[in-house]
Amino acid sequence: MAAKTKPAPKATPAKLPAVDLKTRKLIVALADEVAAAAERRRDLWLDIPTRSLSNVRFNKARKIVEMGGQKNRRQLFNLSQAKSYMQTLLVATGCKQLIEQQKTTSIRGLYYLLKHTIEGTREETFATQEECDPIIEDLEVTLESLREELHVYASNRGGMVGPITLIDSGDEIDCSRMGSGGYSIPSIVEADIIKFKSCDAKFILHVEKDTVWRRFNEDKFWRKHSCLLTHGGGQPPRGVRRMLYRLHHELKLPIYCLLDNDPWGYYIYSVLKQGSINLAYESKRMAIPEAKFLGLRSRDYERCKLNPSVQIALADSDVKRAKQIAAYPWFAGKKAWQKEIATMLSNGFKLEVEALISKDISYVTETYAPERLAEADWLD
Repeated sequence: MAAKTKPAPKATPAKLPAVDLKTRKLIVALADEVAAAAERRRDLWLDIPTRSLSNVRFNKARKIVEMGGQKNRRQLFNLSQAKSYMQTLLVATGCKQLIEQQKTTSIRGLYYLLKHTIEGTREETFATQEECDPIIEDLEVTLESLREELHVYASNRGGMVGPITLIDSGDEIDCSRMGSGGYSIPSIVEADIIKFKSCDAKFILHVEKDTVWRRFNEDKFWRKHSCLLTHGGGQPPRGVRRMLYRLHHELKLPIYCLLDNDPWGYYIYSVLKQGSINLAYESKRMAIPEAKFLGLRSRDYERCKLNPSVQIALADSDVKRAKQIAAYPWFAGKKAWQKEIATMLSNGFKLEVEALISKDISYVTETYAPERLAEADWLD
């Protein structure tokens, strides 16, 4: 590895956007460190920040989850780590290539771009995509860069409708004229790709699932209440979280969340509000501490006089997960949230937002959500 090789042609920096110049510089710096160590015939290693609960802390002042300073050393001359070490550099090389070519690819596409049999062996660079995905995340956290800044995206899973006009890769998109399907929120929503041209919305209502979103869209809730209506197809992907973050911070739009009354709904809210453990290093660009939990609430079963048939019995895993969430530092000190979770456990059942349909097909859009918004009846 000490032998010098002819450097690959470099892209002209002036041709790259500022964000790409920054990311490319980080990758080159990583490679330079490896090359310098090899030329000095020293052990080659990378320090990868630890992505686990033990290396996460809650910043009470900023009200977000942040990553700690723990790191795992990945060494080339350690037989158990050599492959993952080389895979990390291979992924970095692939991302640098994408940046310089000004192209993007999916996680799946990057896997195939880098997958090959190593010359002179029967060894594959990656056996499966499941082997490649964690390496991408390792590179993100090492460079402190979003996956999207590495020109890698995930599949679209999320939608938006309402009075806002966007410029998406040069194309003007009026999100109030997107029909029943709405605007599909892409994985990459950074300012160099998505620009906000005009917006007449007063707030954002984020719902958990496409089925509920479609009811709100069909009933034109967004038009009656001058809001943006978004969904994340369950756990919102990073593109949706980044879009909500940008809409909230750049356009100053309040965000209200309508999610299922179960541990999963609570967790989705937690991720939107404080950030996720796995992506703690990016909470500063994703978490929205001011987001509010509109519902579904544990008390809504009685308050809305719902039919007993909509109850879904809590499994042991639900009870365990609810107690874990109640112990999160950002929920532990909040009496309202402790009462909310305790009531669900006392009820012995969970509820989906769709349960409100048992009252009337449009009860959630015409009664439930408008009343909760008018009364400012939400959890923080």
